[in-house]
Amino acid sequence: MPNPKRKHSKQRRDKRRSHDHAVAPTLGTCQNCGAAIVYHRICPECGHYKGKPAIEKQVSA
Repeated sequence: MPNPKRKHSKQRRDKRRSHDHAVAPTLGTCQNCGAAIVYHRICPECGHYKGKPAIEKQVSA
């Protein structure tokens, strides 16, 4: 089995591993209803984005 001829640098190793760790998304609060939302997404509770209605939410009876 072939072995490496030269040592890989720390920089090269770390570039390869840069995507190995997962980071939890940053949460904010909806300006309309106060629910926890992921940034730059429409609120799943009320359908608002940046304080303006983006989609119509159906009211379940």
